[in-house]
Amino acid sequence: MARKFLKRMLPAPEKMREHPSLRVFGSLLHDPNLWHLNRRSVTMAVFIGLFVAFIPFPSQMLLAGLAAIIFRANLPLSVMLVWITNPVTIPAIFYFTYKIGALVLGIDTHPVQFELSFQWFEEELVQLWKPLLLGSVVTGLFFGLLGAAIVHTLWRVHVIHRWRKRRQLRSRQRR
Repeated sequence: MARKFLKRMLPAPEKMREHPSLRVFGSLLHDPNLWHLNRRSVTMAVFIGLFVAFIPFPSQMLLAGLAAIIFRANLPLSVMLVWITNPVTIPAIFYFTYKIGALVLGIDTHPVQFELSFQWFEEELVQLWKPLLLGSVVTGLFFGLLGAAIVHTLWRVHVIHRWRKRRQLRSRQRR
């Protein structure tokens, strides 16, 4: 059931190979392990996608694709999950990660008044980058591990349920 659902939701490998941000990987995208849907590849893809989604890096899809290739995770799922951080959710998520980083570092947070100017980036980013980056890594690890654990557990429960169901059907047929 989970595999069928994911196959319907994920784009075809050919379509993914043609995506502009993934073309840089060239022949590496022809590895069939990147397109398999099994418990290991999906669990790793969820971890990679969620972890990278929380990292304040402009090319998250590229980073997720590279990590999926290195760790042989499901590439489409890894790349799609980084869109948890999108233009609508980025401000709230990165403010939350900034607060987490400041809490871990033990520093006081100050209200951030965002301005789209070079001067703002020069002045404010100097104070914000350490707690933002640390909070992003901590939050990414937390949600990545949580998501991977949930997917792994649900996949296992589903497989055990199917085994038991088949065993019951076989025992009924033998009678």
